[in-house]
Amino acid sequence: MPLLTACRAALATALGLAGALALTSAPAQAAGLADRYVALGDSFTAGPLIPGQYGSPVFCLRSRQNYPNLVASALGADEFVDASCSGATTEHMTTSQSLALGTRNAPQFDSLTPDTTLVTVGIGGNDLGYGEILVKCAALSATNPIGDPCRRHYTDADGGDQLAERLDETAGKVADVLAGIRERSPNATVVVVGYLQVLPERTGCWPTVPVARQDVPYIDRTQTRLNEVLAKAAADAGAVYVDVLERGHDMCAASGSKWVEGIFPTQPAAPVHPNAAGMAAVGDRVVAALGAGTGQRQEI
Repeated sequence: MPLLTACRAALATALGLAGALALTSAPAQAAGLADRYVALGDSFTAGPLIPGQYGSPVFCLRSRQNYPNLVASALGADEFVDASCSGATTEHMTTSQSLALGTRNAPQFDSLTPDTTLVTVGIGGNDLGYGEILVKCAALSATNPIGDPCRRHYTDADGGDQLAERLDETAGKVADVLAGIRERSPNATVVVVGYLQVLPERTGCWPTVPVARQDVPYIDRTQTRLNEVLAKAAADAGAVYVDVLERGHDMCAASGSKWVEGIFPTQPAAPVHPNAAGMAAVGDRVVAALGAGTGQRQEI
């Protein structure tokens, strides 16, 4: 279940339970890098319900304040294509994506060309099934708010962990995506962008965010492992990985500190998705990873 769709279900469950960072301007040496920039990804790339929604199909829910648009502006991209779409999985890199009202988004790889010079990609969260996990954890939290009912649901007495198994599968899918990008745009700099952390390391803030107290570390570790999967895939493919983990900006943070909105957004953004401040923070890190201002590309 895509995360954006799952948010609506999580919102219903929760009801039953009762400052942007500025991007640094890029120097002249970034011009060649950004001759043709293509952004691929899911809703954490697209920016659903952040003001400035634009583009077709409309139900991809792209915002002009998403990090690809901010990066394109900072680098002075000559040509920029935002192919990201809310709800996308790795499958939708090569196949069309079904959207609301019978509309479809073309395969995101259709935007790649041999002369593409920069590709950013943020994908894998929906392959893990983060939306379904959110809904299940929210529902189970009502049964034991201080326990770990969600962890018990996904693990067994023999040490098996369904989410760990999904992460292994996601690793292979992301590797295939990066190989596909290299095949279609062999001279492009490829940047894999991690996911902003949605939960704190421990405790949480139930019922505002309906995840049981002892489930918070389990879900947080799962997301951290997803980012580790992305980092390894990037390293294996010779791509740049952008680590966007910074504690204190999750769904439980104060309104002015949040980069990811909660079930009940306090700033314009979809529930359980980045807000404009979060997108600006990610954009800053992408620009820094590309070495804008130093001429040296780096992993951060």
